[in-house]
Amino acid sequence: MSTSSNHSPRRVAIVGATGAVGREMVSVLHRRAFPVGELGLFASERSAGRTLETPFGVKTLAAFDADVVKGYDIVLMAVSGDFAKEHAPTLASAGAVVIDNSSAFRYDPEIPLIVPEINAGALGTSRLIANPNCTTAILVLALGPLHQAFGLKRVIVSTYQATSGAGAEGMAELEEQTRNQLSGRPVTNSFFRHPIPFNVIPQIDAFQDNGYTKEEMKVTWESRKILGIPDLPASCTAVRIPTYRAHSESVTIETLRPVTADAAREVLAEAPGVKLADDPANGVYPMPLTATGEFDVEVGRIRANPVFGENGLDFFVCGDQLLKGAALNAVQIAELTL
Repeated sequence: MSTSSNHSPRRVAIVGATGAVGREMVSVLHRRAFPVGELGLFASERSAGRTLETPFGVKTLAAFDADVVKGYDIVLMAVSGDFAKEHAPTLASAGAVVIDNSSAFRYDPEIPLIVPEINAGALGTSRLIANPNCTTAILVLALGPLHQAFGLKRVIVSTYQATSGAGAEGMAELEEQTRNQLSGRPVTNSFFRHPIPFNVIPQIDAFQDNGYTKEEMKVTWESRKILGIPDLPASCTAVRIPTYRAHSESVTIETLRPVTADAAREVLAEAPGVKLADDPANGVYPMPLTATGEFDVEVGRIRANPVFGENGLDFFVCGDQLLKGAALNAVQIAELTL
């Protein structure tokens, strides 16, 4: 639970309130007792006028109007990058604290990219703040403390990403086509590039000239910026898997100083935002089933990596990408500005 309720009430606007991340933002504001004095929910023209049941009472959706939203203290944006580029700087210039969930500003050196447990000090006085990619946010909660303790020399990651990371359409396709598979009906795909039931797809986002996808490069670019290691060698393989929610990641690191599994466990057990789930003998390790709906990111399967010897470590991470990967992190950033 946050202590943000000790602060004076803020007028909070959520732009993109009908999407999965927007809805989670409403829930997280309530769960963390954020000092919401007034909550404005903004969406597209076609959604305007609809009412939503929220923990803050019944709210009526309004069409986005920049002149209206400028009057809010904090603006949480869960919209496309193009929309954010058009409106976020103007809203921030008008005095609002704008926290953008898209990739529009993440790589701008003048705009902070924040995971509060890791680099809150980078916030500065900026009124426009970028929220990281969901996969990156989950990853750096484990990498940050390990870097502080042992130093990071290189990072290799393979991700196992839920269909909800691609939006409601991805979840719907998983559900519908799984039913078709089990009923003996034809299994087709319209949203994903290949059928997703009982399959894994080693492509998320478009391929780049270097053979990596944009999703994979986001992990490299954003981890470097958040951790403050601009030349960190990092490689990611991003895979879509047939689960509903929570992203998992298999991580190998080489450290600058010797590391042991026990020493890493001690560090991670004390790390904010991390839940140590590391008792393999009793079947305790990070999983989407246990990470879904949780604020903390699970870390487990911690073991020495024989390739890198005394400087190598392997571990597994799982986190709810709609929470720490999106809505929760955005609200935590808002808490830093109180």
